[in-house]
Amino acid sequence: MSAFGRRNGGMATGGTRTGFGVARPMQGGQRADTPPPAPAPSLDQFPPLDSLALRPDEANVDINNTTPQSQIDAMQRLSDRQNASGEAGNSRVEGFEASIHKIKEQVLPRLLERVDPEAAATLGKDELAEEFRPIIGEVLAELKLTLNRREQFALEKVLVDELLGLGPLEELLADPDISDIMVNGPEQTFVERKGKLELAQIAFRDEEHLFQIAQRICNSVGRRVDQTTPLADARLKDGSRVNVIVPPLSLRGTAISIRKFSAKPITLDMMAGFGSMSTKMATALKIAGACRFNVVISGGTGSGKTTMLNALSKMIDPGERVLTIEDAAELRLQQPHWLPLETRPANLEGQGEISIRDLVKNALRMRPDRIILGEIRGSECFDMLAAMNTGHDGSMCTLHSNSPREALARMENMVMMSDIKVPKEAISRQIADSVDMIIQVKRLRDGSRRVTNITEVIGMEGPVIVTQELFKFEYLDESADGKIIGEYRSMGLRPYTIDKAKQFGFDQAYLEACL
Repeated sequence: MSAFGRRNGGMATGGTRTGFGVARPMQGGQRADTPPPAPAPSLDQFPPLDSLALRPDEANVDINNTTPQSQIDAMQRLSDRQNASGEAGNSRVEGFEASIHKIKEQVLPRLLERVDPEAAATLGKDELAEEFRPIIGEVLAELKLTLNRREQFALEKVLVDELLGLGPLEELLADPDISDIMVNGPEQTFVERKGKLELAQIAFRDEEHLFQIAQRICNSVGRRVDQTTPLADARLKDGSRVNVIVPPLSLRGTAISIRKFSAKPITLDMMAGFGSMSTKMATALKIAGACRFNVVISGGTGSGKTTMLNALSKMIDPGERVLTIEDAAELRLQQPHWLPLETRPANLEGQGEISIRDLVKNALRMRPDRIILGEIRGSECFDMLAAMNTGHDGSMCTLHSNSPREALARMENMVMMSDIKVPKEAISRQIADSVDMIIQVKRLRDGSRRVTNITEVIGMEGPVIVTQELFKFEYLDESADGKIIGEYRSMGLRPYTIDKAKQFGFDQAYLEACL
């Protein structure tokens, strides 16, 4: 027995042991009494590993690199994003559209010489196209240009849009799939389709052309935009909201942001059909609108706050007097007794401004049943809370926030920012007594808009506002095409506001929706 627990001469007596690989021959000469090495094991002793036979959590692991495949893919995506060019392309059109625009530049000056602008402004687009047709033919003959029928119709449309409409923007405004239009100077325009941004193929002649269109939009609603007043909020005839910012504030030229107004009113049932909420959530919100709950709609930019406010307003009794107050009027209520109010900016001398707070104070003297604020941003929050708590049940408003709890904190901060000297505890109690429900809406990264929380405000417990969550959207997974998969869950709690619903006879339906 050797010192290593092995019998002496064990190998010489013909004994064999299990091989764990092919042994490498030692360097140098071999002693005469050394037995020959054991034969190398066959390849069948170590069959190749089959990745299908591995456990699911091992199937995507590289043998040479123990990093999971999912992590490798994630790192590759990060690398691709880092290496991608940060320079976006311009929106210059090519092909047929480009040729039409070139012809338009030649025809337009000669056309204006033959047309009375004041008379043209009194005609509709179809009537103006009929009047233009023979004149355009004369101009084309002078320029020795020959166009086919398709090119003639396209040229007529471009010229009419240039004279009466908003030029290249008319094409985007007519597209029902586009929800936002963002013009970043004359050479770049982006649009939002189904929640995703993409480059639009439209062209502006130059910065002066774009600036003239921006002025046309603002002048139509009595606003002005120039170097002395380089910021303006306006709206289009269909109610779409417009923001304009011009140089020197905008370094890439005139910038126009248009939030399009949906021609077809969206209801809570339609939102449930789109997957923005569950059927039970839609029922609870219908009852909240009909039973005059004081509702705050919270969410980020472009999350659908105004759309939710429009949908909720359809549950208002037709016999109630409703006043809406906004910076740029975009709410479209279907009630017969609805009076919209809009703020007014200061003039060049800095006088004549009418703020939202001024309108809220005045609205309280107009005998409203409900007051609806497009958005609260500052000191008007206190006046809105006072309205909710002084006989104007069913009032609604929106604000920017990421969660119901943050919405309450923002309301406290907005009241404290005003010139009203009120202790913080009194402000919190006023909010707890005034607000019944907070609806949190969010635009997810796949472009979908969801109602992520419906929360009740119960009251005060010490210095803290107590809330109770009725519904919640819970993220589960993401599909192969990038769509977010989630579940709308009811918390199964008895709603605190059921007493208010009972006054209108909806207590049982409200309870069944929440449980």
